[in-house]
Amino acid sequence: MKLYGLLIFANPPGAPAVPLVSAWDLGSFSWMQRGTVQDIMGFMSKTVAERTAPTQRQSVQENSYVAHVHSRPASDGICGVLVSDAEYPTRVAFSLLNNMLDEFIIKVPKMRYESHVNRITTGSAPQPSKGEGVLTTTSDFPQAQEYLARYQDPRQADTIMKVQQELDETKIVLHQTIESVLQRGEDLDKLVEKSGSLNAQSKMFYKTAKKQNSCCVVM
Repeated sequence: MKLYGLLIFANPPGAPAVPLVSAWDLGSFSWMQRGTVQDIMGFMSKTVAERTAPTQRQSVQENSYVAHVHSRPASDGICGVLVSDAEYPTRVAFSLLNNMLDEFIIKVPKMRYESHVNRITTGSAPQPSKGEGVLTTTSDFPQAQEYLARYQDPRQADTIMKVQQELDETKIVLHQTIESVLQRGEDLDKLVEKSGSLNAQSKMFYKTAKKQNSCCVVM
């Protein structure tokens, strides 16, 4: 069981999601793979964040990765995404996201990033560099990296952190592929091809992984 990435997005209605904080743990990949894997996971996280309605929780699997998504109410305007392997417990993943987003709202006032996000969504400022966010994870919200490290062992985390009753009572939608959350008429291959956040190597990596998966179905 492994956690790879923990991201918080500003999610303005009708506009692209903007990464605010990005924490990563990609040490299980070779150094040659890490940049490409981070690109793919970042693209996946942004895609599902933009397609998760306020107050909704869902888990979306693509190949061997799962993006667990928790979108806060529209008044908060943020969405958290945790990227894990397929074996990581869903209940613990949403415990992490719930606690982290509560802490983020308390410690990081919206005024600290709102104007920058507005400039990005209106096109007057560029999106953050790959793997980064509008805020600096190490200084603005270092708790993201701490949550990622603390929850690597879900058994330890689940005994320390009490999962709120609200999470137990809320239905979490599980999608087997990222295509399940796309809007009618959207095509994932075309989104990947048009994406400005993926370089040519990452796009080729995605296509190869998808082809290998489609050839290895056990009947």
